[in-house]
Amino acid sequence: MLLTYANQLTILRIVFVPCIVAMLAYGHPRPATALFLLASITDGLDGLLARRLGQKTVLGSFLDPVADKILLTAVFVTLTIPSLPLALHIPAWLTVLTVSRDILIAVFVLFIHLRTQHSHFPPSLIGKGTTAIQLLTVGICMLANFEAKPAAALFPYVAYSTLAFTLASGLLYSYRSMQILASYQVARHGSKRNQDS
Repeated sequence: MLLTYANQLTILRIVFVPCIVAMLAYGHPRPATALFLLASITDGLDGLLARRLGQKTVLGSFLDPVADKILLTAVFVTLTIPSLPLALHIPAWLTVLTVSRDILIAVFVLFIHLRTQHSHFPPSLIGKGTTAIQLLTVGICMLANFEAKPAAALFPYVAYSTLAFTLASGLLYSYRSMQILASYQVARHGSKRNQDS
C-alpha cells in the first residue's frame, strides 16, 4: 500500500505550500501562519504514524524530505520579498545561503549516484537540526504578525543559529560526499588490481 496514512499526511503538506504562499502574497499572514504551523505538525505526525503503524515505505522515505524542502524553500523565498506587507522579513542573505546549501547537496547526491550508483543517503543529526532550526526561523518570522516585539527580539538569534547550522551541515555533507567518492575509488582500484593479477 503506497498511500499509507503517513504518506497522505506528507502529500497534504505539499498541497498546503501554494495555499501558504498565496495567503502571504495577498496580505493574509495570520491564516498563512496557522496553516504553516499545521503543516509543521504533519511533519512530525507522518513519521510517528509510519513507525507506530509499521507503514514505512520507499515512497514515504522519498516524499518526506522532498515535502520539507518544498515547504521551507517556498516560504523562505516568499518571506524574503520586501514588498509583501509582513511584520518581519527573512534577510535575503539567509535565504540565498539556505537555498544554495540545498542545491549543493542535491548536486552532490546526483553526482555521487551517477558516478558510483550509491543511493543511500541517511540524514545526519546536524541535517535534522538544520531543518528544525529553519522551521523555527520561519515560524518566528510569521508569528511576528501576531506579536511583533517578542518575535523581532528573538529573530536575530534564530537567524544566526540557522546560519551556523546551515553552514555546518553543508560542510558535513560535502565531507561525507568526498568520503563516499574516495571509498568508491579505493574499491574500484582494488577490484582492478585483482582482475589484473
